[in-house]
Amino acid sequence: MRRVSLHVVIGFGPAGAATARLLAEKGHSVRVITTSSRSPEPGIEHVALDATDSKRLTEAAQGAAAIHSCAAPPYHRWAAHWPPLAASLCATAEATGAVLVMLGNLYAYGPVDGPMTEELPLAATGTKGRVRAAVWEQARQLHEQGRIKAVEVRASDFFGPGVTDGGHLAARAMPRVLRGKPVSSLGDPDTPHSWSYIPDVAAALAEVAGEERAWGRAWHLPTAPALSTREMVDRLAAQAGTGPVAVRQLPSAVLNLASLVSPLLRELKEVRYQFDRPFVIDSSAYEAAFAVRATAVEEQVKATVEWWRERLATAG
Repeated sequence: MRRVSLHVVIGFGPAGAATARLLAEKGHSVRVITTSSRSPEPGIEHVALDATDSKRLTEAAQGAAAIHSCAAPPYHRWAAHWPPLAASLCATAEATGAVLVMLGNLYAYGPVDGPMTEELPLAATGTKGRVRAAVWEQARQLHEQGRIKAVEVRASDFFGPGVTDGGHLAARAMPRVLRGKPVSSLGDPDTPHSWSYIPDVAAALAEVAGEERAWGRAWHLPTAPALSTREMVDRLAAQAGTGPVAVRQLPSAVLNLASLVSPLLRELKEVRYQFDRPFVIDSSAYEAAFAVRATAVEEQVKATVEWWRERLATAG
């Protein structure tokens, strides 16, 4: 990684921001691509453009050693918006020679029995799972043809500092945990679930960008042992000092009613299986090959509680 001078990061959500900042801390020049302009940060240049415009994206990525794909279309518009974004990313990677580092998820597998490994077929039947499978397959085929260099890191549900509206243990849970109020769970609160800590996501994306032996396949993010929603809430409440916090499963009738007015909740119905059965990631392949390891759960919980306390205090 010492040879790398410029990294382009697409998107500045929790994963994109953490990746850009980590790369800057490592001494790299970082260019972030988003649809709206932002204030510069030390070591980070922000460029406003539509990443589906491959011509402009290619111009912005000239000289880059890696392009980190950390953006995602609005959740309820994946089917329409992912294909043009993926096509532009692949075209840019081919035109510039930069390695395309894709942040993926576990939707493409669909419901499975047992821990998920990278060898599982991409057998999703839902719209979002099929879309994510197609995005990776396009990049993988181009890699095998020698037209681009590509790698995907697959993560589970995001957790940690910076994760807000999109996290199941974020905006819908943390303010309530800090007040000692009951928390709602999308599915069975006692089933094991893997949580992907955002700093670990950034560390893995940065690592595989400089590891040629990682390219051409997907890897599962180094992940701490699975814990249920209730177990995570218990740990967060203990760290916050708010005592035991009740965790209640969101009834199907309530979810159905709320989904009538909320596109996000409407789309979550497709992936509710991820919370109704064990949803466990096996990251042993990555851990056997590379250096990044999952942060200890205790450290994850402490940092998350501190971040949310500061956020809510600043917000008043």
